[in-house]
Amino acid sequence: MITVVNLVKRFPSRTQDVIAVDHLTFRVEPGEVYGLLGPNGAGKTTTLRMILGLLVPSGGMAEIAEYRVTENPDEVKRRIGYASASVGVYPWLTPKEMLLFSADLYNVKPTVANRRLEELTDLLDLATFIHQRCATLSTGQKQRVNLARALMHDPPVMLMDEPTLGLDIVASKVVFDYIGHLREQKKAVIVCTHRLEEAQRLCDRFGLLHEGKLRHEGSLAELQSATGQQDLTDMFLDLLAQDLNGTTGPSGSQVGRDA
Repeated sequence: MITVVNLVKRFPSRTQDVIAVDHLTFRVEPGEVYGLLGPNGAGKTTTLRMILGLLVPSGGMAEIAEYRVTENPDEVKRRIGYASASVGVYPWLTPKEMLLFSADLYNVKPTVANRRLEELTDLLDLATFIHQRCATLSTGQKQRVNLARALMHDPPVMLMDEPTLGLDIVASKVVFDYIGHLREQKKAVIVCTHRLEEAQRLCDRFGLLHEGKLRHEGSLAELQSATGQQDLTDMFLDLLAQDLNGTTGPSGSQVGRDA
């Protein structure tokens, strides 16, 4: 599971610190897909980087399966898979070579790695290009390779940052099916995206992040009840309008856990 409590990230500035993440609290259970949603600059990627141990928090804490990120970073990394449209591939390796190399980095036994390779090749339909150089692959094929790489060590937690960015409708469906597989495998999943219509289809619960703060949290039904809006896009437009007008209104409160 994933536990985040009062997580803060400040970046120094000549005038005043920029607060990218502001006392963020949420929890993701095994088998749950949690949408950490917001526009560009909301603090989504910064939050993921702190959970991954790539950024040191300014305050608060994050835990993966009861291992605190700042105290046991290696144990945390062993338990996380990370998939992002911005992650590249090794151009001169084939997908098979790259996936087995990734498994070796995590000390996965060769027999287990080969079994995982076969399973993920079937799951993500890699067979037609598994022996091609990655430099020759399309954007959608590269993303499928990255999705497979994130699961080669079979982690209990998956973090996904804009996983459908730049993908067409067919390639995006591969990502949707992959997330469904993660849910079936009882993995705790965070999906960060600004594509709210996709998130509404994929996620079990949502955290609406705006200017580093968790403004609403809950299931879609809970968010609809709290905000009076029916879809996530209108909820965010309502938040933006409130901030421009300097008001909070009934949708200024959170659903579920406070952050």
